[in-house]
Amino acid sequence: MGNITKAASRHVGPPFTCPLLCCGQGGTSHREPLYEAIMEDDSSAIRALLADYSVNEPLSVCKEPYIMDLLSFQDHANSPIHLAAKYRKERSLQCLLESGADPKIRNNRGYTALHLLLLNLPRSCTAGASVSDKFQRNQPTLQHNTEKSLRTLHKVKYHINPEMSNHKNDSLLRLGQWSEGFRAISILIKHGANIDDTDKFGRTALHIAAAALDEQATATLIVYGANINFPNPKCGRTALHFAVCTASFKASRILGTNTDCIRLLLNNGAKVNIQDHEGRTAIHEACSGGRKEIVDLLLEHKADVNSLTRDGQSPLFTFLQHRSNLKHTALLNKLLGLSYPLRLRDNQGHLPPGLLFSEFQTLKDCLITLSNKPPSLQDICIFTIRRIYGEKYKYRLKKRLPVIVWNSLYNYEDFSRLWKIRP
Repeated sequence: MGNITKAASRHVGPPFTCPLLCCGQGGTSHREPLYEAIMEDDSSAIRALLADYSVNEPLSVCKEPYIMDLLSFQDHANSPIHLAAKYRKERSLQCLLESGADPKIRNNRGYTALHLLLLNLPRSCTAGASVSDKFQRNQPTLQHNTEKSLRTLHKVKYHINPEMSNHKNDSLLRLGQWSEGFRAISILIKHGANIDDTDKFGRTALHIAAAALDEQATATLIVYGANINFPNPKCGRTALHFAVCTASFKASRILGTNTDCIRLLLNNGAKVNIQDHEGRTAIHEACSGGRKEIVDLLLEHKADVNSLTRDGQSPLFTFLQHRSNLKHTALLNKLLGLSYPLRLRDNQGHLPPGLLFSEFQTLKDCLITLSNKPPSLQDICIFTIRRIYGEKYKYRLKKRLPVIVWNSLYNYEDFSRLWKIRP
């Protein structure tokens, strides 16, 4: 029994390892020694084994069906360099690179060594369980090994932003997002990654963080110098577009998702009136979602409520597109009080779809009447002052203007008195 125990103990390791690994054309004679040498970070043994074995030859799992069923979901490390990267064996990684291992080679899932290194970053476990406690104690060592492995790849002048196509279209940025708080992003940046590199969808790390409304990640990327106004080359949207769009979703509106990430972007220089390829600005997205607090925040930073898309749609038009928005009279009143000239139709002469429902017939008639009515000189002055000073500086004006004048400027007319919307 003792011999059996000892024999079994020699094969303790990751689930798909020693007795099941074989090395392509190299046969079975190298399967255990090469695997064990890599896992033990034994550079001398690796060099000796590579004397008659191609360093880039894939390590494959045996073909027995029952084994493949068990292991196919774990078969990420197909070559020696993939194995070394996955388990952060820095000395093995260095030795393999010096022996001619190609860091750009991809495994059967399209991952490079760098992808696997990021994919298997150590993560914190929930405190309390004994396993978690052990993992927490090992965390500094695992993190240190990860950073050493990244430095090793960097030393050989390996481009740290490889093309990112694989079976899931994962990018380094997406893999980094899996590691809590975008820790991987900071590691990549420290080792030469271009923070504004894009994935195949045109997204930068900041786009991804902003779209997730991840305030911590967004702040970290801004500190590291991410271009806050970088437009996605595919669609022209900036981080602010993505953040506003996510926060304006119906689910976000119902849940009352906070606007801290949007405020962070605005306070750090996000340009509020950048148009995407369709001509939409952040306030078009906010009005489409119907969240007054986001619209107010953008107006504080001088969002242009009269900007038009390529199709001639104003923010008011995008607000009126959605039936659910039309009952938010406070926001509708505000948009009507800021829109000059009042445009209800797009370039094709179409009205917003929301106005076409029979329950909003009275509202539609009133708005058409308002849009056809020439504004008075007083109204033009009011619109102009509101546009110049915006929401941000209106209270400064309050200290300098007579109360009656200020009230005439910023007490928005209650247009809802002109119509009655059935609940």
